[in-house]
Amino acid sequence: MSLSLGFLNAKLFFCLCVTFLKHHFTFSASNPTGLTLRAVLDDSSGSPLYLIENLTIAERIERLIKVTNARANYLSLVSNCDARIHPDNIPMPILREGLFYVVEFAIGSQHHKVKLLMDTGGGLIWTQCVPCKTCFPQNLPIFNPSASATYARLPCDHPLCKGPGDRYTCFDGFCVYNVHYTGGASTRGTASMETFHFSIDESEIESFKNVIFGCSDDSSDIFFRNTDISGIFGLSMSPDSMMIQFSSFIHSRFSYCLVPFADAIPRPLVLRFGEDIPQLPLDVRTTSFVQSPTNHFYYLELWGISVAGHRLPFSQSTFQYRANGKGGCFIDSGALFTQIDAGTVGINAYAAVMQVFASYYESKSLRRTTSRGFELCYERPPNYDDFASLTFHFNGADYTVAGEYVNLISPDIFCVAIIKGTYATMLGAWQQQNKRLIYDVGMGALQFAEENCVNDVS
Repeated sequence: MSLSLGFLNAKLFFCLCVTFLKHHFTFSASNPTGLTLRAVLDDSSGSPLYLIENLTIAERIERLIKVTNARANYLSLVSNCDARIHPDNIPMPILREGLFYVVEFAIGSQHHKVKLLMDTGGGLIWTQCVPCKTCFPQNLPIFNPSASATYARLPCDHPLCKGPGDRYTCFDGFCVYNVHYTGGASTRGTASMETFHFSIDESEIESFKNVIFGCSDDSSDIFFRNTDISGIFGLSMSPDSMMIQFSSFIHSRFSYCLVPFADAIPRPLVLRFGEDIPQLPLDVRTTSFVQSPTNHFYYLELWGISVAGHRLPFSQSTFQYRANGKGGCFIDSGALFTQIDAGTVGINAYAAVMQVFASYYESKSLRRTTSRGFELCYERPPNYDDFASLTFHFNGADYTVAGEYVNLISPDIFCVAIIKGTYATMLGAWQQQNKRLIYDVGMGALQFAEENCVNDVS
C-alpha cells in the first residue's frame, strides 16, 4: 500500500533546499523595523529535493526521514562542542545529508552576490574569500575582500576576540577562527566586518554596515561544494549571529507559519522578522527559552508529554539537559519529524510515548502494518479520522498538536510521525503545521498560537 502524507515545509531555519530570491525579499519603508522573506524550492541537481516529485510517496518519506536523522546526527555533534570558537572545537552547520534554506544578498562596496545556507544552530556568518589556501568549488565567484572599500578585519581588542565573551582568537593583531568539525569538515579564516546589501525591490537596496562575518580562505570536506552556496548564515542566539547582530533592526524576533499540504513535496515558506510579524491572538501561549552551557539552540523546558489526553508519568527532570551534554528539548524545524529522547534517565521516554500510541490504536482494533522508517503504522479503515493528539507540557504553556498533524495519513494507511531520539528531544517541523511560531530572543521566549497558515503567503 502507498503512504500518502501531508509533508510540510520545514526550516526555517532549516533544512529544506530553497533559495531567497531578490523579488521575494521584501521591505516596507513605512515599517523600517520589519522584514519578510519568502523561500522557494531549489530543485537543482545538487539538491536532495532534485526531481523529488518523480519519486513514489514511500521513497519521498524515506528520503525525508534520512534528512531528519542527518540533522539529528549533526546537532548531536554540535551539542557536544564548546560554544566558544577556538581551534578544533566549534559547532559547524555542515550537513552530510540535508535540505537547506539559502539566503541571497550582496556584500562589499562592489555588491558581490553570495548565497549562504541558513541555520538556526549556527552563529558565525561566513563566506569563502580569496586569496584561497584551500577553497571548495562553488558556482558563484568567490568574494575578494581586497576589491571592497568597505571591508575591514576585526581587531584583537574587539569584545568578540578579547574578554569574557570572546568567540575568536587573536593572531598577528587580528581575530581569526579555526573551525574543525567532528565529521572532518573544517573552515578557517579571518573575523571581519563588511557592509551587507539586501534587495528590497528592483530599484531599492537596504544596506547594513560593519556586519561581523567570517572570511574563510581554508575549508575542506564541505557538503555544499559545487553549488551556489559559499558559506553559512547563522541565526542562533550566538552573539555573532544574524539574529543578535541585527537585533535592533528586527527587534530580536523572527516568525513563520508552516502550511500543511497533501504530498511529500516542500512548499514555499514565508519568514517574518520584527514588526512584520502579525499580531498574535489573545490565546497566544508563551514558554521561556532555556540556556544551554554548550550551544545556542532554542531549548525549552519540557515538563511532560500527553498522548490523546493521557499524561505519561514523567517527572519534571526527565527531559532536563544532562551533565554529559545530552538531553533537554529544543524546537528545530530543520528536524522534519519530531524526535523523542530514548536515553532519558530512569525511563525510556520514546518507548513510553510510543507504547501509549500503540495502546490507543489497538483499542480501536486497528491492524498494524509496516512502512519504511516509522515504528508504528496502521491500516486505515474507510473514513477513519480518530487520530491521537500529542501535547508537550512546557513550563507555562501546553503545546498541543492535533492528531492529523501527529500522524502521516493516507486513505489506506497512517503512521505515527515520531522518530527515536539518540541524544535529545526535538520538536520537529511536522508537528508545527498550522501554528504561528515566534522566536522572541528579546523576550527570551517562544510564542505560539493556532493559525490557518495558508493565508500567510506574502
